[in-house]
Amino acid sequence: MEILILIGTFLFTLTLIFGVYTSVQNLRNPKKREVLRRLHTLSSTEYYEDEDVDIMRRRLYSDLPWLNEVLQSFRWTDRMGRLIEQSAIQTTLGAFVLLSGVMAIIGFLMSSWVTSNRLISLPVAVFLGLLPYIYISIKKTRRMEKFQRQLPDALDLIARALKAGHAFTAGLKMVGDEMGQPLGTEFQKTLQEINFGVSVPDALKSLPNRVDCPDLKYFIISVILQRETGGNLAEILEKIAYLIRERFKLQGRIRVLSAEGKLSAIILIAIPFVVALALYFLNPGYIQILFTDPFGKVLITFALVMMAIGILIMKKMIRIRV
Repeated sequence: MEILILIGTFLFTLTLIFGVYTSVQNLRNPKKREVLRRLHTLSSTEYYEDEDVDIMRRRLYSDLPWLNEVLQSFRWTDRMGRLIEQSAIQTTLGAFVLLSGVMAIIGFLMSSWVTSNRLISLPVAVFLGLLPYIYISIKKTRRMEKFQRQLPDALDLIARALKAGHAFTAGLKMVGDEMGQPLGTEFQKTLQEINFGVSVPDALKSLPNRVDCPDLKYFIISVILQRETGGNLAEILEKIAYLIRERFKLQGRIRVLSAEGKLSAIILIAIPFVVALALYFLNPGYIQILFTDPFGKVLITFALVMMAIGILIMKKMIRIRV
């Protein structure tokens, strides 16, 4: 056990050093140094015939070169990078991975110091390591929900701009100027892409990569089809906004009807833990045998697995998709 603590302390110290190094690099403005380095390289190089120039845009996952190369070798990095971008958190994937590793090591060391049972230390370490991911997922979900609530008003605004005789890009600019976060910012990015020379369909197709909103796809498909086949785009956008608002109303009714099932599920999940906690204070010897006896550990593991299966079943029963 002492060897594990020493290894954990070493990994924690190493991760902390890299975290401090990354923070110092950010304070010293590494982007400015990178620009100066590239300018110096261009000014000192005369011929480029023998060089392989890569003009493709590369996603930067970390300010540390070695960590950036390691993350680029995994398939899940693009999905995690998109998740961080959708949550609008100003951090890199490398910082997110380092933070998760530090929290996992801290959780393992603290739980090992409190108890020598690995069945408790490992779940605690995994849970603390997943906390940054849970936080980013919550931020992304809230941001996308706010975007979805703003979308009907934005479609009505574009429809009114079209009826007034403005161009479609002028409607996008009005939405970007008048709507707040996050919809206004995302539409401004789309308008900037169009102003830089990207075609309207291509700029709209890149919007779902930054925003995870199913209703947004109806808007994009409608605009692309209207540009290819013609039609009254203002009327189409008004109907889409009306359908989105009606779906919001239906979701509200379903949320009210499923509230009883959610409350019942919460009570059923909490009962075993509340009973175990009460027995621990009322009769500690009665409950501690589950943690000391090998068969008791098997029972606890089996109970947790069955509870996880029950939670998944109850979640599917009370979730109604519209």
